Amino acid sequence: MKAFTPYRLLPRTALALGLGAVLACGLAAPAASAAIVDAPISYSSDTAALTLSALGSYETGTFDASAAEIVTYFGGRLFVVNAAQGAVDVLTIEDPASPAKLYALAAEGAPLSAGGAVPAGATANSVAVRGDGLGVMAIESPTKTDAGWLVFFDANAAVATVLGAVEVGALPDMVSISADGSYAVSANEGEPNDDFTIDPEGSVSVVTLPDGVSAPAQSAVRTADFHDFEAGGSKTLPEDVRVFGPHLGGNRVSTNLEPEYVAIDANGLVAYVALQEANAVAVVDLATAEITQIWPLGFQDHGVEGKGIDASDRDPEDAPTVNIQTYPGLKGMYMPDGMNSYTANEATYLVTANEGDAREWGAYAEAVRVKDLGAGGLLPVCADSALAALTGDADLGRLTVTTENGLNAGATCYEELYSFGSRSFSIWNTDGTQVFDSGDDFERITAAANPAYFNSNHSESNLEGRSDDKGPEPENLAIGDVNGRTYAFIGLERVGGIMVYDIEDPASAEFVTYINNRDFAVSMEASVDAGTGAADLPAAGDLGPEGVAFIAASDSASGVPMLAVGNEVSGTTTLFAIAASAAAAVPGADGVLAETGAGDMLAATGSELAPAGLLATLLVLAGAVLAFMFRRRGIRS
Repeated sequence: MKAFTPYRLLPRTALALGLGAVLACGLAAPAASAAIVDAPISYSSDTAALTLSALGSYETGTFDASAAEIVTYFGGRLFVVNAAQGAVDVLTIEDPASPAKLYALAAEGAPLSAGGAVPAGATANSVAVRGDGLGVMAIESPTKTDAGWLVFFDANAAVATVLGAVEVGALPDMVSISADGSYAVSANEGEPNDDFTIDPEGSVSVVTLPDGVSAPAQSAVRTADFHDFEAGGSKTLPEDVRVFGPHLGGNRVSTNLEPEYVAIDANGLVAYVALQEANAVAVVDLATAEITQIWPLGFQDHGVEGKGIDASDRDPEDAPTVNIQTYPGLKGMYMPDGMNSYTANEATYLVTANEGDAREWGAYAEAVRVKDLGAGGLLPVCADSALAALTGDADLGRLTVTTENGLNAGATCYEELYSFGSRSFSIWNTDGTQVFDSGDDFERITAAANPAYFNSNHSESNLEGRSDDKGPEPENLAIGDVNGRTYAFIGLERVGGIMVYDIEDPASAEFVTYINNRDFAVSMEASVDAGTGAADLPAAGDLGPEGVAFIAASDSASGVPMLAVGNEVSGTTTLFAIAASAAAAVPGADGVLAETGAGDMLAATGSELAPAGLLATLLVLAGAVLAFMFRRRGIRS
């Protein structure tokens, strides 16, 4: 295994005392939000420049119905996709300890530019807001294979104010607005229906936005398709882009590729679109609304030191243990869900959360367990492969892999095996070359932070419940600058929590800290079975991080940078304060300590971290409290 830098676990007692310090300073205690657990799991590197602390949470009270998904911030408000209601909840976070709902934005009845209105039953999938308050929701049709809509609203309004809508492609799953405010870009996934009798084309819609807070006309919509990459088209589809499975006729590439997520470069010139199941990224020229390239992302080699996985939930069956190993011949398909872009050294980089996803429509399913290969009409693992001896449950037998990759030249057996996702995050340059990958960090860190619930599922607290599938399952991420450095905040969908990495140097990203606002003593599946689900849900904390939004100190009502996380399983939207730790002193350009901003002057204290991290926790929370109080009273440092 690769050398692994030791990390420091912040004990629960220290965190509890830190919360007590908040109470003593007069700020409403985070514990006032029932969904803030008594002792969030917190685990940091010895040189961590940042810490996160849970501030407050808004609870929908809805379990496992996607009641809090994608989240974005604007003007002291959070805009949170509530798929359970088919709407976007608008929350005020003037008091970060007590987020409160102002109103909901519904798409039904939104007037269409070309005539008519969005019908009842339409569902919100994503939301974004421009700097002047022009907001946009990605709306799925009641029949998901039909064209969807972008619905525009005024994010400044005191009450729900829908401005109008335009039609885009089928199943708009994500929408993003360029930094200059010129374009809204939607990833139109074009999934087939459940019985696989209709399969629409995937596409990307580019909408030229008006200067003011108003809805664009339908004529402002241009939709990019994948027709040029069809057989005989003007562009060549790279070999490793996964186009596979059943086909209903028509344009095979265009119906097979399913745009999932959009990241736009800082100049507003290019959109990068995740094609998750294809394990690829499409590049879109926004000026021409044309897909110019498709990059295959390649594969994570789980046979290389530092890139291993724990592949079994039965190692052994009666007492599974943390067992992160390398497996020559086993590859992981990155298959990112969430992605974002940032600029470093005057170059654009993409950051991806490598979740993984299998295709399963109608009678077709590509995912099988390794131990089932060679039975039921499936081809076997090649007898001369090193993998052939590892098909038992304690090794790779339980692991879910694809039937579509890894066959030998004669297509008679599997010489390699390919699993879904890489259990990591990656950084790529804009020609599709990977410059960094976190390897097995996520599994090693979560194992050290909370070994009793390593690779737990979200809806159920268990040990190794997800080792045989996609592990911690990195879902989404946000990028933000704190004290002059750039950080990635990555949500882990299954075990929960947020990983923070310093990505200032794209090729040498470093782990900073991990926080998980979850109480594993509460297992919601057991609670639901016992009939106590509604009563137990608040105590569970955050389950299933889906959307992550960074709030800069300059935009924050408290003057402290924050992170907002939408959790689809617990239905909670939780705020975390981001503060400099006592170890974060850095020289400024003139040789003195750099200015760290309101509430973040801790770097100048010179205090050493207590061995257990108690002093750092107290200082961080006290700094956040003072900044909040000063901002509320109009005082500035």
